[in-house]
Amino acid sequence: MSAGSALATQAGALLGSKHPTYVVALVTPGDDEVDAVGAGVHGDVELGSVSKGVTGLLWRDAITRGELADDAVLGDHLDVPAALAGIRLSALATHTSGLPRLAGGADVLARTWQLWRSGRNPYREDLAGLLARLDGVVPGRTGPSYSNLGFQLLGHAVAAAAATTYADLVATRIAAPLGLVDTYVPTSTDELRPGAVAPRNRAGREVEPWANVALAPAGGVRSSATDLAVLLRAMLEGTVAGAEALEPVAPFTGRMRIGAGWLTGPLLRRTVTWHNGGTGGFRSFVAIDREHGVGVALVSASTRSVDGAAARLLAEAGDRT
Repeated sequence: MSAGSALATQAGALLGSKHPTYVVALVTPGDDEVDAVGAGVHGDVELGSVSKGVTGLLWRDAITRGELADDAVLGDHLDVPAALAGIRLSALATHTSGLPRLAGGADVLARTWQLWRSGRNPYREDLAGLLARLDGVVPGRTGPSYSNLGFQLLGHAVAAAAATTYADLVATRIAAPLGLVDTYVPTSTDELRPGAVAPRNRAGREVEPWANVALAPAGGVRSSATDLAVLLRAMLEGTVAGAEALEPVAPFTGRMRIGAGWLTGPLLRRTVTWHNGGTGGFRSFVAIDREHGVGVALVSASTRSVDGAAARLLAEAGDRT
């Protein structure tokens, strides 16, 4: 694995000057490269909804271990209202459960306003608090509909089936087997490590990190450039736990299909498996092009998108293979 300024320079040129802090990993058939600007290559950043891809891996791994049946339902593993108990975990994994994007609660609009006005983390519950907010939630249509709530419940159901916590699942089944030293799930800001990169909003002002028990499976995983390179390699080689999650099994939107969290479809003339993410102070994009054996991860401490820059990095790497 190499680290050098060339990759950071290439990423910076694609991102532009309004991304002063970012980490990047690029995996090709011949090398794994990592770099960072405004942080170290071991500085951990928020992956946001890329965490859903991690949760998809953990779900498929739990099935392989025999902890969950393919047709397991939510009520078998979490104390949810009767209206939600029969939802299959497979439907949560493919965003076809009919659940809304967020849990209910009279304070949803107030929390959203606080996020945009002062950068406060809108996700504040522990697991019991999340389950309490499900009263009155009724599934809607079962076609593809993106749901943060669905993946929160999926991850906690998988953890319950293993008689542990979501943070522990990430540590023992993803991080430890791959030797990831910077990948973890803080459930409060007190658990942030010394190398944690601070989140910043569009204006560059530091905001509150997203570290919370309830949020964790949908947006709470943190990682570094160094660890993301290892994860990309394991995804490309199929050695990551629950690698079946990467295989598309259902239509999503447009020409995209979905596996367990991971999307697969055309991107800059390539077929790419990917997920992006956004929190109150980070934007992320993680993707692999299995045909060309390349992968990219790009995370910026900003609320400005990195999708286009990451896609270009991936395409240019594929052109060189």
